[in-house]
Amino acid sequence: MAPMTTWVKRLLIANIVMYFVSGAVPTVYGLLVLYQPQVLVRPWSMVTYMFLHGGMGHLIFNMIGLYFFGPRLESRLGEKGFLWLYFLSGIGGALFYLTFSGGTPVPVVGASAGVYGILLGFAMYWPREKIYLWMILPVEAWLLAAILVVASLYSGINPSAGSNTAHFAHLGGLVFAFAFLKWWDWNKGAAQRAFQSKLNPNATPTGVVGARTAMARWKGISVESLHELNRGEVVRLLTKVEGEGAASLSASERQFLDRMSSG
Repeated sequence: MAPMTTWVKRLLIANIVMYFVSGAVPTVYGLLVLYQPQVLVRPWSMVTYMFLHGGMGHLIFNMIGLYFFGPRLESRLGEKGFLWLYFLSGIGGALFYLTFSGGTPVPVVGASAGVYGILLGFAMYWPREKIYLWMILPVEAWLLAAILVVASLYSGINPSAGSNTAHFAHLGGLVFAFAFLKWWDWNKGAAQRAFQSKLNPNATPTGVVGARTAMARWKGISVESLHELNRGEVVRLLTKVEGEGAASLSASERQFLDRMSSG
């Protein structure tokens, strides 16, 4: 597991504190909960509902997901990217719930949509990483994410198959996370290509001068000082660069090496 990061720690603290505050002061819970008939007069609830939970078990489940999957993703995306991912996933969950959930309106609380977005991001960047369900059953990250998507969609369409869980909120978190991460990687890649083009307007699309400069910087990474999870990824990517060249890297892989080289 990656070392604890700044915003994962802050989000953990905020969720735990709000659990006890909202339990002690019911008025706070009522003002912050996401409730369909009142969302137009309380638009902030599309964000604040993420810091409320329906019970200790609900809180623990979400915080475990944030604790185990969040730090490595924050290290890769940076603080800004991580926060955008987390809160857009939560807002996406609220929008999906408000748009697609039928029946009698019920209050919605929980950080699940944001945590599902983080899990999806983890699966997109480290799809083969094994996650041990119930500390016993090994499941690769990509498969767990696929199971969550199918389960959320099925339970949302067939409410009788689930409980009072807002499954469409989970699905919204997954959809918004996927869209954001694809945009994030494209945007970072576009910025890098523009920078390389300025360095050498006549270079190939990958930028010969820029590629050589980047490769020199990446090879200077102090691999031994990295956390073992990041170390393994850096070694894999450097090996890929040595064998296939810098052009073989995706935008997200180049961004990761850039972040490691500047750390």
